Amino acid sequence: MIIRVSPSTLSGEVTAPPSKSLSARFIAAALLADSPTMLHGLSDCDDTNVALSITAALGAEIELGDDAVRITPCPSSIPRPRSEKLNAGESGLAARLFAPIASLSLASLTLTGEGSLMNRPFDMVTSGLTALGVKTTGGNSLPITIEGPLVGGEIEVDGSVSSQFLTGLLLALPFAEQDSKVVVHNLTSRPYINMTLEVMQAFDLDFTHETLDSCDTFIIPAGQTSRSLPLSIDGDWSAASALIVLGGLCARPDLEIKGIRGIYTQADSGIKGAMLFAGYQILGTDDGLSLKKKRPRPINLDLSNSPDLFPVLCALAAFSNKPSRLSGANRLSSKESDRASVLISEFAKAGVSIEREGDTLIIHPCKKTKACRINPHGDHRIVMAAAILGCAGAADIEILDADCVSKSYPMFFDDLDSIGGCVSEVR
Repeated sequence: MIIRVSPSTLSGEVTAPPSKSLSARFIAAALLADSPTMLHGLSDCDDTNVALSITAALGAEIELGDDAVRITPCPSSIPRPRSEKLNAGESGLAARLFAPIASLSLASLTLTGEGSLMNRPFDMVTSGLTALGVKTTGGNSLPITIEGPLVGGEIEVDGSVSSQFLTGLLLALPFAEQDSKVVVHNLTSRPYINMTLEVMQAFDLDFTHETLDSCDTFIIPAGQTSRSLPLSIDGDWSAASALIVLGGLCARPDLEIKGIRGIYTQADSGIKGAMLFAGYQILGTDDGLSLKKKRPRPINLDLSNSPDLFPVLCALAAFSNKPSRLSGANRLSSKESDRASVLISEFAKAGVSIEREGDTLIIHPCKKTKACRINPHGDHRIVMAAAILGCAGAADIEILDADCVSKSYPMFFDDLDSIGGCVSEVR
C-alpha cells in the first residue's frame, strides 16, 4: 500500500494506542500464571498478535472478548506446546522474549520468523540459553532449535545490545529448576527492564536487583508461583511520540493526545523532555497532554535508552533553524531496518540532510521539503516519521509499504485523518 501525506493543519484530540511492549510482557507473564488472567485494552498491533499466537502454541487457551483477552495457562504454569514450531513473524521482541519461556518445556521446539527478523542476530539467545542448561542448535540467526529444561544458574549478559532477551530471562527464571543469578554489563535499555520488573511485581514474582557502576545483578529464586489478576494496558508512548511531534509541528490551535497517563515505566515517555528541550510548552490534561505548533529549537540529546525516538525526532529536527545532534545511533542497526542508514538515505529524498559521526546523527534544517516517495524498508517507525515530513513540510510525501505501520500502530493513518491530516491512498 502506498500512502500520500500532504501538508496539513491538525487539531482536536486523539487517543494513543495501547502499549505493545507492555502487552507482550503481560501476555508472557499470563502464560506462566497460576490461574486465568484478564487483560483489558490489549494492543491490536502485529507484535501483540504474534505474542498471542506463540502463547497459544505453547499451550495456553486464548479467549478474545470485546475489550479484554482471557489467557488460561497450562497446568503447573509450565508450557505444554501444541506445535513444534514457534513463528515470531517479524517481531524481534516476541522471538527474544519467548525463547527462554519456551525453554521451560521439555519439548524440542523450532523458533523461526519472517522478513528482516531472519537476518537479525540471535547468538546472544542461543549462547545464553546454553549457559542455563538448554540444548540449542542453530547459528547466528533464526531459525534456532531449543530443548529444555531451563535449569537456571549463573549467567552474564551484554546489556548494550538488546534488553528483550533479558526480559525473557527475568520472566522465565522464576520457574527454572535452580535459583539464578543474572549479571548484566552496560545495560542501555534500562527503562524497558524497569517495565519488566514492574510486570514481575504485578504477578507477585520475587527477585532482588542491585546496580553497581555499569553492572546490574538480578537474583531470582526458583520454583515460584505466579498469581494472576485483572490488568489494564497503559497507552503507548512510542506511538504517542509521533502524535506529539505532529502536534508540535502542525497543530492549530492545539492537539490533545489522550490515553498516556499510565503507571508503568516506558522509555519513550522521554519524548516529553525532548519536546521541552525543543522549546515547547506542554500542558497536562486529565488523560494526557496537549501542545500547539511552533518552530522547534535545535536539540542535543542522548537516545541510548530510547532508540525508537530517533525517527520522529529526526523529523522534528528537520524543521528547526540550526542543526541538531542525537547520540545513541549504534542502537539502531538491529531494528526492523538498519534504521540510521535508512533515515539518512530516505530523508535525503525529501531534502533533509542527515550525517553520521560515530554514534551521533546530525540533522540539518530543511528550508523547504521536496515531494518524493520514501521507502521505509519495512520499518513502522520510518513510516510515521515520513508522515510527519508530509504533514509539516511544503510538499507531498508518498510512503511505500505504508501498511507495515501495523507492526505497532495499525490505526495510525486513520487517527491522523481524524485530526485533520491530509492522507490518501495512491492507486
